Amino acid sequence: MTIDQNTTQQGGMSLTLRPSHERGQADFGWLKSAHSFSFGEYYDPKHIGFGNLRVINDDLVAGGKGFGQHPHQNAEIFSYVLGGALEHKDSLGNGSVVSAGGVQYMSAGFGVTHSEFNPSSTEEMRFLQIWLLPTTQNTKPAYDTIDLSNEDKNGKLKLFLSRDGRGESMRSQADASVYAATLEGDQVISTDLKVGRKGWVQVADGSLNVNGITLSKGDGLAIDGSGSLTFDQGNAAEILFFDLAQ
Repeated sequence: MTIDQNTTQQGGMSLTLRPSHERGQADFGWLKSAHSFSFGEYYDPKHIGFGNLRVINDDLVAGGKGFGQHPHQNAEIFSYVLGGALEHKDSLGNGSVVSAGGVQYMSAGFGVTHSEFNPSSTEEMRFLQIWLLPTTQNTKPAYDTIDLSNEDKNGKLKLFLSRDGRGESMRSQADASVYAATLEGDQVISTDLKVGRKGWVQVADGSLNVNGITLSKGDGLAIDGSGSLTFDQGNAAEILFFDLAQ
């Protein structure tokens, strides 16, 4: 990511804002999507990915619509459901419906096909679709889901996806630890980004400050270097925090 006017230097860290309004946009009628990184017909050489984080799409799907059967290979893909419900079917025989607060995860490995639909005929469904790059190619495909309660992430970082499956998180083939959190009022969350890692904050809803930088719905924050991070001044904030390989 190029250093620009959106970058703040803090000690050993460089923090770069990815403003919501600068994301790539796609509107297919039944699907409205905002792309934090290059995806589909949206291409920006300055925003190809960040570390091993390749895709963050903020998708709004009309009632009864969705993505038909399509293939994936060598990608770690999860869907973080923010509103409505997401129905999944795949060539491994998996089928599930994940509602708001839930996450579905698929390790595509050597190849899998799947579909994702909004099972409601009337209500819109919103989710963040995330792709991470695996450490090893052509592994056996896998699928998992997890439900995160409001208590799980209230004022704290809740780990839900990791390389080693620690803390009852889903196990991924990507060298990444992914957390969810909500933040309101005087709640404060502190964490450290270790040497040799990268960090990304994605704001799903609301607003908050990260090390004094104000972030709102749809904004991302790329973090290079190591140091302490403080999340505070939340206003109905819901975020994902990625601890990533270089």
